[in-house]
Amino acid sequence: MIYVIKFIYSFVLPPGIFILLLTLLALWMLWKKQRGSAGMLLVITLLLYFASIPLVSDPLMRTLESKYAPPAEVQGDCLVVLGGGATQGTPDVDGEGNLGGSAANRLITAVRLHHLTGLPVLFSGGQVFADSGNEGDIARRQLIGLGVDEQNILIENRSLNTEQNAEYTVELLKEQGLSRPVLVTSAFHMPRAVAEFRRAGMEVQPYPTDYHASAAASASWYAGKLAPSPGAIETVGGVLKEYIGSLAVAVKGH
Repeated sequence: MIYVIKFIYSFVLPPGIFILLLTLLALWMLWKKQRGSAGMLLVITLLLYFASIPLVSDPLMRTLESKYAPPAEVQGDCLVVLGGGATQGTPDVDGEGNLGGSAANRLITAVRLHHLTGLPVLFSGGQVFADSGNEGDIARRQLIGLGVDEQNILIENRSLNTEQNAEYTVELLKEQGLSRPVLVTSAFHMPRAVAEFRRAGMEVQPYPTDYHASAAASASWYAGKLAPSPGAIETVGGVLKEYIGSLAVAVKGH
């Protein structure tokens, strides 16, 4: 019953409310015998609907997240963590500024791996927007707060995208005499990140984290999978961005 209630409720908030309004508008146009315009509007509405439901977004996300699995054994000389967004001026335990959800998950995984392996942590990420935080500077403070000795921390705080993550990180690794990085980033981001590091001239051991699509959910069925949600439409957009980005890397590689 709770899933039915959530399904109905999903059409009260965006994007569900817009899908509902567009559907009603298309029906009104059909009633006014504007069949051509109504048909086009219904197609657009259906595309928006399918792009905003977990039934579509989760399998799409798994096509990326299934490309690499965490290795049974970490084999490298440095843990490289890629940023993924940050805020500035927001309160934290020991200062101001926080990493975004995906970046924070990546950092936590790297810290746990550091405590298991003793490998140094290199965090890569700069200040992407004028009103966002500098990811590298925030990560340094949070790494120290999570018990990583400052001598085991390397920061690359200039990069603005994955291409620069790879380029500037490879430069820093070579300066430090490191050549076998263990790459820690979100599972959906890993294929493009691996390609960018390869293009920058360095092979990595992928260690994916920050999974978004539950593998267990693929075998289950409930009404919520058909309910429009902002999270699902964001996931679809993120997956398309990764595939377009990977295509761009492949084109530049040739």
